[in-house]
Amino acid sequence: MSYLGEEIKKLGFGLMRLPKLEDETIDIEQVKQMVDLFLSKGFTYFDTAWAYPGSEDAIRQALVERYPREKFTLATKNAAWIQCKTREDAIAQFETSLKQTGAGYFDFYLLHNLGETRTEFFERFKMWDFVFEKKREGLIKHVGFSFHDKPDVLDEILTRHPEAEFVQLQINWADWENPAIQSRGCYEVARKHGKPIIIMEPIKGGMLANPPEQVAEIFKRANPETSVASWAIRFAASLDGVITVLSGMSTLDQMKDNVAYMENFQKLGDAEQATVTEARKVLSGIPIVPCTTCNYCAKVCPNNIGISGSFTAMNALTLYGKKKLSDRQYLWLVEMHGKEYASKCIKCGACEKVCPQHILIRKELVKVAAAFGK
Repeated sequence: MSYLGEEIKKLGFGLMRLPKLEDETIDIEQVKQMVDLFLSKGFTYFDTAWAYPGSEDAIRQALVERYPREKFTLATKNAAWIQCKTREDAIAQFETSLKQTGAGYFDFYLLHNLGETRTEFFERFKMWDFVFEKKREGLIKHVGFSFHDKPDVLDEILTRHPEAEFVQLQINWADWENPAIQSRGCYEVARKHGKPIIIMEPIKGGMLANPPEQVAEIFKRANPETSVASWAIRFAASLDGVITVLSGMSTLDQMKDNVAYMENFQKLGDAEQATVTEARKVLSGIPIVPCTTCNYCAKVCPNNIGISGSFTAMNALTLYGKKKLSDRQYLWLVEMHGKEYASKCIKCGACEKVCPQHILIRKELVKVAAAFGK
């Protein structure tokens, strides 16, 4: 199906988690193999960002310098909230992206990660005006934004900026009804505004490729021949109004698996949707901290502790056992949001008096500090 006049298959190559060599530099030769396989199967959409270290340069070498420009669709992003003190700083990111990718123009250009305090930077620097100016100049074909926040915030942004042509959302089967993420709510807001959707994090940063054993068993029992990850990608791609689903592939084997079941994509049938619902029910039954990120606690904490972010990272560790991924989530949700770590809790109890879920917050923060070492 065509969206925004573009014919794009339902799998996109997310370039945030590219393969690395022993010295931690990007393995360009493996990326080239991945690019070649991806294109050979008819897929065209590549998603990078100014903020992904080395990614734009890598895709220049692996893709742009090796294929005609009309053979692929390239998206990148502007993060005006990172290291930008002036409008000129934010605009410079666009120029840097053009230089690093060598692409000449961008098919899709996104204002990166709107939500919370980040949205205000794009307003202050008049970046909406800038990107549409670049569209008129032919340097951008389609303008949109990626988003990490709640449905009501998304509704506000789309009401304020109806000119946005598409929106990129974090959607996966595990978070579909999760009150802390509200994937379904955000999806429904985008649909209400008539915006086509690009889906990111369909495998939840890789976590849904290896979910808890009792969850994985549900998928294996339903179809022992397909990977668990395939259920996550197909769930997202089965939603209406979706341009493409990004998969942050890190190995050639992951690429081979993804293109195998997405080359001739079929939406999930009723029985398969029931399997996903069963898996979600089992996953939701695993004991975790029942935090809904209402953040009433944050308003009364004297030490500015990132309580909800701490619990989100801890829950991810409990459910999926991915320490490295959970560490990154803890860093992002706490320190990168200007909050203090769980170890800074003075156990005053003010948070527990306002928590609607009646969580024993002080006790849980001790567990968080022990698990993450801070």
